[in-house]
Formats: sequence, C-alpha cells, structure tokens
Amino acid sequence: MPEGSGRSRRDALGLVSVAGIAGFSAQSHTASAQSRHGDPSALDAYPNPEAAGLANSDALKAMVYPLPTTSMMILRGGKVAWTYGDVRQASYLASARKSILSMLFGAAIERGQIRLDATLEQLGIDDDGDLTPLERTATVADLLTARSGVYHAAGSPGGVENGPARGSHVPGSFFFYNNWDFNVAGAVYEKATGRSIFDAFATELAAPLGLQDFDPARQRMLGYTPRRSRFLAYHFFLSCRDMAKLGQLMLDEGRWKGRRLIPQSWVKTSTAMHVPGTATNASQLGYGYLWWRLDPARSSSAFNGAFAALGNYGQYLCVFPALDLVVVHRRAVTDDFAIARNLGLTDVNPAGGEVQLLPMLDKVVQGFAS
Repeated sequence: MPEGSGRSRRDALGLVSVAGIAGFSAQSHTASAQSRHGDPSALDAYPNPEAAGLANSDALKAMVYPLPTTSMMILRGGKVAWTYGDVRQASYLASARKSILSMLFGAAIERGQIRLDATLEQLGIDDDGDLTPLERTATVADLLTARSGVYHAAGSPGGVENGPARGSHVPGSFFFYNNWDFNVAGAVYEKATGRSIFDAFATELAAPLGLQDFDPARQRMLGYTPRRSRFLAYHFFLSCRDMAKLGQLMLDEGRWKGRRLIPQSWVKTSTAMHVPGTATNASQLGYGYLWWRLDPARSSSAFNGAFAALGNYGQYLCVFPALDLVVVHRRAVTDDFAIARNLGLTDVNPAGGEVQLLPMLDKVVQGFAS
C-alpha cells in the first residue's frame, strides 16, 4: 500500500490508521447527479441514501467532518448510493496502484503471455549489484504475494530499509511488503506484453469503462534519484468516481455492461486468500495477488469475501460481495508532494486527522446490513 513512510510496518501499510469516511450531503449528491445527466459513461444514482438501504448516513456524516477526506463514493448494486466531496478530482493512488496492475495481469495470463510459475531466472530479471541464485528462483506468484524473498533495495519508497537481510528467507516462504516485488511485477508485465502498464490500462480498462477523469499524460513512473534499483514504481492518478467503476468491475467478476474485461477465473484467483492474516502483520488482513483480504479481521458476515486496494494517506477501494457494495475513499495530495515523495526528496506526511480503517468500515457495512 504505502510508498515508504519510514514508520512501523503496520502503520506504513495504512492499516492502523487511514484517513476516514465521508458523509452524504443531499446538496452534493444532487449536484453530482446533475453533472451525470446525459453522460452515457456516468453511473446511475439512487435518489437518496435511504433508497439504497443506507440507514446511518447521519452517523457517517458526523464521522467525516473532522477528517481530511476529500471525496467518497459508495455504490450499491452498481448505482451511486452516497457521495461526499469532489468525486471528479483525480489524485495520487499510492499503493492502491498495485491492485490495478493485478487487474491487468488477468488478460495477459489468459493470452499466455505470463505464467505465474515463471522464475526471475527464466524471465531474465536482474538488478543493480546482481541477484543471487536463490533469489532468481522467485516466481511471478511470489512477486504478486509479496513473498519473493528478494530483499534488494526498492527503486521507490517502501522498500527494505528495516527489512530482512538478503538471503534470510527462501522465495515463497515469508510475506514482506516490499516495493521491490511490486515494481518488478510491473516490469514483468511490460516485458511480457510489450506495452506499458499505462497504455494497457488506457486501452483495456479506462476506455471500455468510460473513465471520466482519466488523463493518460498524468500517469508516470517514479523512483529515487539517484536510483537504488533499475525497477521504478508505476504511479496512477485517478478520481474517486473512476475508482468506483474499477471496484464495480471487480464486484461483477470482470464484466462491465455485458462485456468481459477481466477473466472471471482471474478475479476469483487474484482476490482469493494466498497469505493468511496471521502472516501479514497487517491488522490481521490477508493478502491475495496484489489485493488485501478484509474478512480475516472481522467475523461479520458482511465481510465475507471482502477485498480491497489500499494506499497511503487514505486512498482505498473496498469491495463487499456479501452486500453488493463498493466503497471508495480518497484523500487527495498534490502531485508536487507525491512526486517529491517518490523521488526521495521528502519523507514527511501530510498533516490532518486520521481514523482507524476497520472500525470505519464497520460503520459503513452496519449501515447497509441493519
């Protein structure tokens, strides 16, 4: 999730505290509905939260006011149930970017361009200072589950500054949230498909979904200067409402308005539990292929099968199949800050209050489950 905060692993993952939840405003909801009028790419909306089955909109409003939330959108059954702030504002996704890469992997695997069991050795992956023979046995699946056992410095913040020593774990045996794994997974995708991640996203997801605020020129590769690894981070800048469409696509198992965009089998495989919550050291959340699993941390049936893309500063997309629900939360940071952070020019965090992630999600799902 996060891009190198220098804090404890649990806090750096944004799981101990993540900027909060937004409340429904009849005025903002109406304005949002008016902005969608006549736009075939826009999502339909309920007339009010109550019509969507949300029983606690006042409580959610009370929660958001003191927080640095900039936008929020909740979908129920593919329709907008609740909005807050400017859902059109595109901003930095931080580590939520990784789940987007996972979405792209599905079609590439189905085309036979990528094999999950392919090793770094077979793929010709090496890095500055050379990988060891043991590290070269790590597979694509190991990269996608943060279990590569490669503790080389990452090319962007969120690496092994306080991590295990090189060679201390056999590939596939130990979960460690290291941006080296995720950045290399991006390089594997680009090498195998012959196209950039951003070009593939624009063609395979943004265009068919009708993303309204996506700017291809704004997406960029970022990393330390001087470099610490030859593999940089693929950073996305997307809006709240466009992220909601990505979540709905995953909730609908890869189909959008009757069109198959992601193989159904990959949606199920990528969001399945590959690393249990007891192994992630992340508030008991489990991990799939670049997706977090929420259900190990909560016994509520509303969390059954729930999964999420989580990024630093409060960028997240949560999918609750049991409730037919998509929850997107944004805390916009400036591009200047995001770029400086990834170049290693600053390690500060934005000021502002935060709220614990799981209790906040409890409040959201309780409103729909009651």
